[in-house]
Amino acid sequence: MMAIGHATVDFYQGAVPTLVPFLVAERHYGYVAASGIVLAATLLSSIVQPLFGALTDRWTMPWLIPASSLGAGLGIALSGPGDSYLLTWLAVALSGIGVAAYHPESARLARTASRGSHVAMGWYSLGGNIGFALAPVAVAPVLSTGGLGASPWLVAPAVAGVVLTASVIRSLARRAAAEQAAARGAGRDDWPVFLRLSAIIVCRSIVFVGLSAFIALYAQERVPGGSATGSAALFTLFAGGAVGTVLGGPLAARWGRVRTLRIAYGAAVPAVAGLVFVPGPALYAFAALTAAALYVPFSLHVTLGQDYLPNRIGTASGVTLGLAVSVGGVASPGIGALADAAGLRTALAPLIALCALAWLVAGTLTEPETEREPGPAPGTRAGAGTPGTR
Repeated sequence: MMAIGHATVDFYQGAVPTLVPFLVAERHYGYVAASGIVLAATLLSSIVQPLFGALTDRWTMPWLIPASSLGAGLGIALSGPGDSYLLTWLAVALSGIGVAAYHPESARLARTASRGSHVAMGWYSLGGNIGFALAPVAVAPVLSTGGLGASPWLVAPAVAGVVLTASVIRSLARRAAAEQAAARGAGRDDWPVFLRLSAIIVCRSIVFVGLSAFIALYAQERVPGGSATGSAALFTLFAGGAVGTVLGGPLAARWGRVRTLRIAYGAAVPAVAGLVFVPGPALYAFAALTAAALYVPFSLHVTLGQDYLPNRIGTASGVTLGLAVSVGGVASPGIGALADAAGLRTALAPLIALCALAWLVAGTLTEPETEREPGPAPGTRAGAGTPGTR
């Protein structure tokens, strides 16, 4: 149920880039104005998400989950009516703030529900990825049929998510509050290692967001077939990411989280290189491999961050799911500028170096030192682990 709620919120992250072409077509926005709308969501969300994390470290705030869900949906719903650029910008910013407010407390409750299982956290993360990927499929038909004036209908996923998850959130909130009180002061926050993990996530974010922004155009250049080749490449990238998210938990249970990170980022280096330099339809295979390699560590970033900062679970969740992830959207204009000046291949080539940098920094990480409880928690299989264990 937490994965379903995650999907309904991250739906609105995917809705923003889908909304942009309709704003350009109906309101004749230029590239600068359009990119300003995207930045309203990504930049503000990145900045305020750690702040919400810090708040949830001090107080349990389960009410923030439904409130932020509705805020995310309401912002997109209000972005269409009217012609004011400022009001549209503010509406999209409201949606971004709603998304930001959702993740720290939601990730805390997901950790409680998972009882330390990396596989379960993988499914929670997959929910967000599915919501993001479904946004274009749902938003485009609504706006194609009714224009921007139909955007109020887009609040429906948020309302559905609140209704479906309300009882689960109430139940988990009581358990999470007890765990937070019991764990306070139980471990030492390892900020140096956490900052290195954040640097890895920043590298990953720039690579994946950069590829998702330009792979469709790159595929049209490299593979015959017109616009269909671009859509196929984008779908392959998203599908590979979903597969990688599901694989991350089982691989971590077998090999450990840090080793899994090192292997995944090591595999990403040749995968991105193949995507950039190997011509022809092989691009699709390398796109799938790249996405899988970049998404295998996705849920592991969250649990590692929480274990590196055991006294600041909300802050760790806000950074690993927010600031460090969304920063890729801020770097995308730089990739675009380089592409205008030197071509897409040249612009995408530095992403290989970022994967290599992530792999090198991953080599400095260590598994968090956590304690196991005497036995498995009720309702979990033996060996699944307890919160904060590998």
